[in-house]
Amino acid sequence: MKLDRRLIWAIGVIGLASVLWLLITIGLIASTLAPEQRALVAEQLAPRFVLIGMTWLFGLVSIAATLRWLFRRYASAPARLLEQTRVLLAAPQAAPMNHHGTKETKALAEAIFQLATQRDTLRADVAEQIAQANFSVQQEKSRLAALMAELTQSVVVCNLDGRIILYNSRARLQFKALSVAPTLAGGAELIGIGRSIYAVFDRQLVAHALESIQQRSLRGAASPSAQFVTSTQAGQLLKVQMAPVRNADAAGGVAEISGFVLMLENVTRAFEEEHLRDQLLHGLTEGSRSSLANMQAALDMLAYPDLEPPMRERFLSVVREEVHSMSARITDLTQQATQGLKARWPLEEMLGADVLLASQRRIEARSKRSVTLENLDAAIWLKVDSFSLTQALDYLAMRLVDEFDVRFFRLRLQASGNRAQLDLIWSGQVMSTETVMSWEMDSMRFGLDSTPLTVRDVVERHGGEMWFERERIRHEAFFRFLLPLASVQEQLEATQILQNDSRPEFYDFDLFQSSDQSSALEDRLLNELSFTVFDTETTGLQPSEGDEIIQIGAARIVNGKLLRQESFEQLVNPGRLIPAATIPIHGITQNMVKGQPPITEVLPAFYTFAQDTVLVAHNAAFDMKFLQMQERHTGLVFRHPVLDTLLLSAVVHPNQESHRLEAIAERFNITVLGRHTALGDALVTAEVWLRLIPLLQAMGINTLRQAREAAQKTYYARLKY
Repeated sequence: MKLDRRLIWAIGVIGLASVLWLLITIGLIASTLAPEQRALVAEQLAPRFVLIGMTWLFGLVSIAATLRWLFRRYASAPARLLEQTRVLLAAPQAAPMNHHGTKETKALAEAIFQLATQRDTLRADVAEQIAQANFSVQQEKSRLAALMAELTQSVVVCNLDGRIILYNSRARLQFKALSVAPTLAGGAELIGIGRSIYAVFDRQLVAHALESIQQRSLRGAASPSAQFVTSTQAGQLLKVQMAPVRNADAAGGVAEISGFVLMLENVTRAFEEEHLRDQLLHGLTEGSRSSLANMQAALDMLAYPDLEPPMRERFLSVVREEVHSMSARITDLTQQATQGLKARWPLEEMLGADVLLASQRRIEARSKRSVTLENLDAAIWLKVDSFSLTQALDYLAMRLVDEFDVRFFRLRLQASGNRAQLDLIWSGQVMSTETVMSWEMDSMRFGLDSTPLTVRDVVERHGGEMWFERERIRHEAFFRFLLPLASVQEQLEATQILQNDSRPEFYDFDLFQSSDQSSALEDRLLNELSFTVFDTETTGLQPSEGDEIIQIGAARIVNGKLLRQESFEQLVNPGRLIPAATIPIHGITQNMVKGQPPITEVLPAFYTFAQDTVLVAHNAAFDMKFLQMQERHTGLVFRHPVLDTLLLSAVVHPNQESHRLEAIAERFNITVLGRHTALGDALVTAEVWLRLIPLLQAMGINTLRQAREAAQKTYYARLKY
C-alpha cells in the first residue's frame, strides 16, 4: 500500500520540530555557560555529533512507525469504512463489510450493515409493490417477446436512429448468415440490442423507405409499409418489408412514428433460381427461333413441285432434325423446371425423433394399433415436409390394417451416409410387388377424407426413394423411405432456436426513448453510452517480446443492462507454442487452438462487434497493447475510447489495499465464475463496471471525459506494457 501524503507531511513536520527543539535546547543551555565551559562542551560533543544524529534518526523512525500504525488504525479505518459504506449505497443488496479497524469503527460498520439490511428489506417491499403495479405491462411485453421468439420470419424492431431494440431468434440466425465471417464467435458481430441496423443496410435506403411510409401515413393510409431489396457486404440479397411503430399517445392525437419494424427474407437462392429459369427460357427461345427459321426455309423449298427427290429428302431431314432438337430442348427445360419445383417446396429442419413421435400418435389414433419406436437418435435431423410424410406413413398403415389385418407396427430410423432410412415394419402376410406399386400410385384416402397426393408424390417431394423389403428369417416386412438429412449448419441453427429460452435478453423497449446526441462522445453521460467489456487470454505477459492472444471474450452493456447472450468468444491460433507454465492459469492447451483461426481473421470480427461503443477492460493497458501490436498485420486501429476498471476502482476506493479483479468483485458481492477465461473475466468486469458507474456519479464524475481524466490521475495509470 502506498504511503498517504498526510502521513508523509506529519513525519516531516515532526522531524523538523525535533531538530528545532534540539537546537533551541542547545542554545538555551549554551547561554547559561561561560565561554570556557561552552568551548569545553563543544570540544567533548564534536566527535559525538554522528552518534547524536543517529540517535535522532532512530527516534524519528520510531516516531514515524508509531504514527503510521496510529494513522492506519485511527485515520485510514474511517476512510475505508466510508468507501465500504458507499459500496453499500450503490450495491443492489448489502453484503457483510468485513471491516478491519478499531473497536469503535467495527461497531459502526455493523450498525451501518444493519441499516443497509433494513434498506434492502424496504427496497424489496417497494419492488414487490411496483412489480404488482406493472404486472400487466410486463405481461404484455413478455407476450410480445414470446410471439417474436417463435416467429419463423426474421423480425427486427428499431428506433428512429436505427438502433435495434428487439429481434427474434430467426433474425439472429439471419444476421449470422450475413456475416463476412459467420464461423467466428458465432457470427455475433452484426446484431444486438443497441447496435445500428446500418451495419447491414445503407442508411439512405432505410431513410428513403421511412420517408415513403411517413408520406403515405400523412395521406391517410391505415397501414403504410414499404419494401426494398438490397445486397449485403457478404454478397447476400435481402428482401425487406418495413412497417412503422407508432406512438399513439402523442399530443394532439396524431400518431407519431417512433420506430420501424423490418421483416427480412434472404432471397439469394430464389434470385439465383429465377436467374437460372430466365437463362433456360432465353436458351429455349433463341434455340427455337433458329430451329423455326431453318424449318421455315426447308418448308418453303419443299413447296416447289419440281424439287428433285434427293433435295426433297435433304430438306425433310432438316425438318426432322430441327423438330428433334426442339423436342430435346423442351424435354430438358421440363425436367429442370420440375426439379426446381421440387426444390422450392418448403421443407423444414426437424428432429427425426419428433417425426417418429408424430407418426406414432397419428397411426395409433386412426388404426387403433400399437406402434413402437426404435433408434430414437437425438442426433438425426431430417429436412422434411412432416405433414405429408406422416400422412404417407398413416395411409400405408391403414391399408395394411384394412387388407391384411396387421396387429402392430414398429417405426425405425437410422442414418445411412448422407440420407436417413425411415422404416414402417410389421409382421404378417406377405404382399406382392404389384400391390405395393398400386398403393404407391393411388391417391391417399383416410375414411371420408382424401388428398390428391400419392405416396410417390410425397417421396418425390423429398427427393428421396421408397421401396418394399422382406426379412424372411424374422418373418417381417417393411416399407423403407430414404429421406434427406438436414445439413450440419441447418442442424446447428435449429438447435440454437430450440435451446434459446432467454427471451428477455432480446429486447429493450426503453431504447425507444433514446436518440443520438449532437454532443461529442467525450461529453456524453456514462449512463447514455454503450460499452463493449472485453478480456484477452495470452501466451504470456510480454506483448513486445512475442507473446500472442489465444482467446478473446467480450460482452455488451446497452442502456445500463448487461446483454449476456450477445457475447463474443473465440479461441485464436497464436502461431506459436503455448508455454506449459501458463496452461494451468487459463486452461487453454495447444490442441484447443489447433485449427482455430489466426488473430488476423478474429480481430476484424471483434472490431465490428465493438463498433460504436466504449471499450472497457480491467487493466486495459495490457489488453490494448496486444491489440495495438496487431495494427500492422490487420490494418485495424482501435480508436475507441477506453475505460479501465482497475483505475476507476482506485478513483472511488483510494484507501483499499487491493484493486485486483477478485478483490473488487468481493467488495461488490459479485460471484466470480469462469475466472481466467476471456468471456468469464469480461462478464465479471462488466458487473464491476455497472457497480462503479453510480459511485463515480456520486463523486461528480458523470461524463466519459471526466471518467478518463480521473483515471489518468491515479497511481496505477503509470503502468506501461
